[in-house]
Amino acid sequence: MRQLILLALVGLGAQLVDGSLGMAYGVTSTTLLLAIGTNPAAASATVHLAEIGTTLASGIAHWRFGNVDWKVVAKIGIPGAVGAFAGATFLSTLSTEVAEPVMAILLLALGVYILVRFTTFGLPRHNLGKPLRKRFLGPLGLLAGFVDSTGGGGWGPVGTPAILASGRLEPRKTIGSIDTAEFLVAVAASIGFLVGLGSEGVDFSWVLALLIGGVIAAPIAAWLVRHIPPRVLGSAVGGIIILTNTRTLLRSDWVDASDGVRYVFYAVIYVVWAAALAYSIRAYLADRREEKAAVADQHAETPAN
Repeated sequence: MRQLILLALVGLGAQLVDGSLGMAYGVTSTTLLLAIGTNPAAASATVHLAEIGTTLASGIAHWRFGNVDWKVVAKIGIPGAVGAFAGATFLSTLSTEVAEPVMAILLLALGVYILVRFTTFGLPRHNLGKPLRKRFLGPLGLLAGFVDSTGGGGWGPVGTPAILASGRLEPRKTIGSIDTAEFLVAVAASIGFLVGLGSEGVDFSWVLALLIGGVIAAPIAAWLVRHIPPRVLGSAVGGIIILTNTRTLLRSDWVDASDGVRYVFYAVIYVVWAAALAYSIRAYLADRREEKAAVADQHAETPAN
């Protein structure tokens, strides 16, 4: 019973992060399942089965708060489902030991770009409002779906930074659309796992515990992403991406860093991340003061009728 309560709390915390930042539900939940001895395919299957419910609840909540661009959902979600099914079907024979660090390097570079871009300049506006093309979203969805099912998580870490980096969709709609499209990915991956594995190794009580925690957190996360300033949200997302992929890279066979080296890297990242968030918050508050002052000046200059 204690284990199920712990899993429910993990599901709640993971969905709060995922629903407000567009990533990390699968990574967080899968990490816990692997830590207690679940094999990778069964762990990923368990998480994706739970995600059918959590992503549905998250998608509805984001839609109610106006965080969803349905054209983006369709363009990235359908290819994502294809990639997820393929990845789930072949997970038992596919090695990700080489692909994982390569992906971590690419995502780390995107994370650095996003952290610097949002912290320094705020929301990208040069392309904001321009449509995201299918030729960009299609391959992105295919790759993100494949990585998600083979790695137990990756839909958000691959899809969210790529769309944010384009500057064409504001952060809250990027996160809402990615979270909503993930429902299609979770369904396709679950079907693939059930075809490839059957129900072997999947504990449905664990699925239910993760699901309950995630469903409770979904509307809270959707509300948070509606109200967190884009500049601050972008800095937060960038830090998550950097921390997650640095951890993956340092633990990979390519690097295999000692505990001491890893802790030094983590400490540096936390300090830089905290400083970036503090700077973003100060800059946002300063911008708000300037906007209010400009509005007040405009009203003062407007002659009374």
